[in-house]
Amino acid sequence: MSVLEIKNLHVSIEDKEILKGVNLTMNSGEIHAIMGPNGTGKSTLSAAIMGNPNYEVTEGEVLLDGENILELEVDERARAGIFLAMQYPSEIPGITNAEFMRAAINAKRDEDDKISVMDFIKKLDEKMAILDMPEEMAERYLNEGFSGGEKKRNEILQLMMMEPTFAILDEIDSGLDIDALKVVSQGVNEMRGDNFGALIITHYQRLLNYITPDVVHVMMDGRVVKTGGADLAKRLESEGYAGISKELGIELIEE
Repeated sequence: MSVLEIKNLHVSIEDKEILKGVNLTMNSGEIHAIMGPNGTGKSTLSAAIMGNPNYEVTEGEVLLDGENILELEVDERARAGIFLAMQYPSEIPGITNAEFMRAAINAKRDEDDKISVMDFIKKLDEKMAILDMPEEMAERYLNEGFSGGEKKRNEILQLMMMEPTFAILDEIDSGLDIDALKVVSQGVNEMRGDNFGALIITHYQRLLNYITPDVVHVMMDGRVVKTGGADLAKRLESEGYAGISKELGIELIEE
């Protein structure tokens, strides 16, 4: 079992503090969801964990099995087993999906243990079938000209191919119709197991109807203010964040 610990994490953007002491612990084998109003720091948390240079960590630690990954470069964090599915994936012309994923898989392997072409193609075909993706998607340039739904499916395809220890899924449901949402959720559920954990950032209960979380965290004003089970997300759906903020005596500020 692996453990990802976020301890007293403070993060600023251009001298404005966004995260104000986030504490959260998750184990592999668990699915955690983070919910909260706009502007509360959910996406900032994902960016800081992965090492986006636009976000300055001013205090705190992010520990993967006891090692502070904040001291690692972005590629080193990925090789250590952290994966980020971004809300707005970048387009990279000139490199195909297949080329990118094979290179990413091999980057985590020793020189004498690279994945063979045949094994890669077999695995790719299996995962694309689960996500109902046409074969030609593998040969298209990475995210170039993709629709929003195609980009989200492609992020989940990368997740399934790379098999990280922990995945951070930043609003993977954004802009998806119900059919695409079901397919993307199926891909995440295929990953569930003792050696995989996910931190899902979302605004809506509808995603959690298909990916049932073990733990739900509510973020407000740069902190985790309440933690509970899957029923907490359903409560948010019915009451909104106003009910939680009133219960905790927190002023609800949406940006």
